[in-house]
Amino acid sequence: MFSIRSISHQKYLLILSVLFLVEWLFLAIDPHDRKDWALENLLVIAFVGFIFLTYKRLPLSRISYSLIFIFLLIHEIGAHYTYAEVPYDKWFISISGNSLNDMLGWERNNFDRVVHFSYGLLLAYPIREIYFRVANAEGFWGYFLPLDITMSTSMLFELFEWMAAEIFGGELGAAYLGSQGDIWDAHKDMGLASLGALIAMLITIALNHYLQQDFAKEWGESLKIKHNNPLGEDEIARLWREKNTRI
Repeated sequence: MFSIRSISHQKYLLILSVLFLVEWLFLAIDPHDRKDWALENLLVIAFVGFIFLTYKRLPLSRISYSLIFIFLLIHEIGAHYTYAEVPYDKWFISISGNSLNDMLGWERNNFDRVVHFSYGLLLAYPIREIYFRVANAEGFWGYFLPLDITMSTSMLFELFEWMAAEIFGGELGAAYLGSQGDIWDAHKDMGLASLGALIAMLITIALNHYLQQDFAKEWGESLKIKHNNPLGEDEIARLWREKNTRI
């Protein structure tokens, strides 16, 4: 019987990479706005490059690779059409005969909102896996800090969008920013990314609580004070004394 575990992590990454490359090449043909498409793919190139530079020393789980793959597929659709112009409502009407926007009461193109939510929902777990394996964070911190990193990177992306819009300006800046006249666009995007990440971590907590016998003990240990002495000026004084003693 076939099992996904029978495929090595590197082979699984190769399969997903080929599938993503096929989609990338297809959507690279005649995008709605070539300059915006190029901007949207700058971070993708850096992200994919990081994965391939680290996959030998830090191979991720097939779950993490799959979640990253799904997010990148969705992102490339937005890059092809520009996020504010993705015709998802037309696709939905052609399939169901009904408008998704009308059904949900949406007055704008909300594809960007969906992708920001997906960023948190799909990437929080891979971030947790990397953080857990590198920083060896356990218990409460193994869930809170990946959530915090996901939220902060969402904020950094909004700053990157703002910077790009300021630098390029005009139609390109507006297309990349994709705020569609909503002054609270960045806040809503960050809020949805945070909500997606929170849901992902709550699911992870629930699963680990069910499967991990020492879950409560590990959680409790992670919240105990590890160093009783104050830091700050006290720690500086201690390090200074040690340095002078060595000299």
